[in-house]
Amino acid sequence: MSIEKSTKAARGTVQCENTNINLLKANDFVADIIKQEMVKSKTLLVNITSSAGSGKTTLMQETARRLKDKLKMAVMVGDLETERDAERIRETGIQALQIVTGGICHLEAQMIHQVLPEYKLDDIDLLFIENVGNLVCPASFDLGEDYRVTLMATTEGDDKPRKYPRMFLTSDMMLVSKADLLPYVPFSVEAVTKDAREVNHELEVLQISSTSGEGIDAWCDWLVEKVKAKKEA
Repeated sequence: MSIEKSTKAARGTVQCENTNINLLKANDFVADIIKQEMVKSKTLLVNITSSAGSGKTTLMQETARRLKDKLKMAVMVGDLETERDAERIRETGIQALQIVTGGICHLEAQMIHQVLPEYKLDDIDLLFIENVGNLVCPASFDLGEDYRVTLMATTEGDDKPRKYPRMFLTSDMMLVSKADLLPYVPFSVEAVTKDAREVNHELEVLQISSTSGEGIDAWCDWLVEKVKAKKEA
């Protein structure tokens, strides 16, 4: 199932600085409502961000395979068109809903709140939002998440934290993805970590590969720990 969002109003909201500020205030208001709903259901909400092609969907598939017998999981997938990513995730046996933005380069809190009734939150321990592939616009929009996790693929260069600092400033964890390709690409994990932590010194960093399995156990352990903490809070 996919949910399509009319783009006319949203495109008209970024014409001037004051209007943009109003848009973000409205977004934050809805984000607070989502936070309250997640607290009530004790559901951990994780917002996954990155550039396009960094491996978000593959990571969601591998995470689902490893944790679906331990945690009740579901995913919201944002994309400009098609339902392909949600279909791939549903193949693992967990619920996935595609949010088709119709050209908008990010997800907004009202889009998330609009589709929440499709989920039985009381029966979900961990809900992922797979955001639109973009390191710019999604950084500005709080979706009510408990944690924001940004993938930094080894195939896209290690200079992104300096070029797109707001995304890394607003993230809780950076996953250096496609680590199995490190021997073949000019990418320095040390350099990207240094730059990212100069932007956000509290940023957690984990090196992973959904193909080889490197770091995936540590990633899943992190998720299980955060879910447990949310339940006990």
